[in-house]
Amino acid sequence: MNELLSLTLLELTERLRGRAASPVELMSAVQARIDETHAALNAVVVRRDPEACLADARAAEARIARGEGRPLEGVPLGVKELEAAAGLRWTECSPLFADRIADHDSVQVARLRAAGAIVVGKTNAPEFGAPAFTRNRVFGTTRSPWSLDRTPGGSSGGSSAALAGSVLPLVTSSDGGGSIRIPASFTGCFGLKPSFGRIPHEHADQWDYGTTAVYGPLTKTVEDGAFFLDQVVGASSLDPYSLPHPGYSYLARVREGLPSGLRIAYSPDLGYAVVQSDVAKAVEDSVRLFEKLGHRVEQISGGPPELGRAWGVLGSYLMAARLAPHLEGREDLLGRGLLEGIKLARTLTPEAFGELSALRARLSAWCAEVFERFDLLLTPTVPFDPYAPPGPYPTETEGRKQPWSNVGSFTIPFNLSWHPAATVRVGLSRAGLPMGMQIVAARHRDDLALQAARAFERERPWHPDWPAKF
Repeated sequence: MNELLSLTLLELTERLRGRAASPVELMSAVQARIDETHAALNAVVVRRDPEACLADARAAEARIARGEGRPLEGVPLGVKELEAAAGLRWTECSPLFADRIADHDSVQVARLRAAGAIVVGKTNAPEFGAPAFTRNRVFGTTRSPWSLDRTPGGSSGGSSAALAGSVLPLVTSSDGGGSIRIPASFTGCFGLKPSFGRIPHEHADQWDYGTTAVYGPLTKTVEDGAFFLDQVVGASSLDPYSLPHPGYSYLARVREGLPSGLRIAYSPDLGYAVVQSDVAKAVEDSVRLFEKLGHRVEQISGGPPELGRAWGVLGSYLMAARLAPHLEGREDLLGRGLLEGIKLARTLTPEAFGELSALRARLSAWCAEVFERFDLLLTPTVPFDPYAPPGPYPTETEGRKQPWSNVGSFTIPFNLSWHPAATVRVGLSRAGLPMGMQIVAARHRDDLALQAARAFERERPWHPDWPAKF
């Protein structure tokens, strides 16, 4: 493997900018690495013409030589297959859209291109982003570089496998119920689900009512994640929910360090989660590190209502509305689980919808109470080790039954509440697989979540510890 692919994003851009490495060399290394790992990982499933990519790399090299290099000049980019990249297949990993070619870039992809990134292909995902393992009938199953008999998670599983497997230095990802944080935790990467609206997420076909999905960084390190954010944040007229630019650099904020004397809450289970014992121990030990750094940590009991089922019904309802024009007479092209969810969604009454909304309001009230008392909330990211690549989820953990929320027990609430939530690696489990701790901040305090993640990473760095055999 070319040494360039082992670098962090910031290390790589510094080498390219200083002409200590060539965009052409990097692009050639990425193309070779995709070929080398495809049979095992199946992470990059749509390829742009390699010669066109090399031509773009040569143009990037010329810009750098002229002193015109942009922040991501010449960096190969993999786009999650749920997201549009002009000229490439945009199937959303479903046979329903198997032949669709995108005629535009998402706002996020357009901004990454404007920063100098070169799109090389699309990374695999589950059909329409569900479930939390990466398998579909269009592109097949993606496997973790840590262990080929485990999933890299979902829905950003192709992106996480490509990143942890040193296939791509830059990827896009999105998170509607844990789809950045779960794959990041399963593959030992850093992931941030930003505040809702922080990165524009344009509405393709219909206005999104009650949506929970956001774009966010999935990177090797925290500073890489902050650097990624700096390229893509700021309002867009295509997304009415999008937030204004914060007026500062996230990378600069991270480098300022974590403010002193923070009040930090720790919940080991949010009142309902069932957590694998070694995961629980590793997270509790990691929480105590913040005490050693001088912050006040308090374990809290109870939690919000368990919203996994409500989240699932809401997601199915929104999907049913969106797919209605495409589905009649073609139901066989949709996965069985998704089809069952849509059938359930069609029975949703106004009264039942009101009950879902009331639960979400209770969650918001619980979060308001927590963040009136505390600056941060720490939890495990995922309750257990990664499972088999094609699923299913475990129903029990160490003899204890999993709740409905299952793999998303800790992630789903903060999609529904719109709070920023990051995940950092806290070590390897008994099975030798990465474990994660979630760091949640008040709405719009993405900078504080990043600062806390960097403070932890500085004390317990995980880079460059990546799967050796890949």
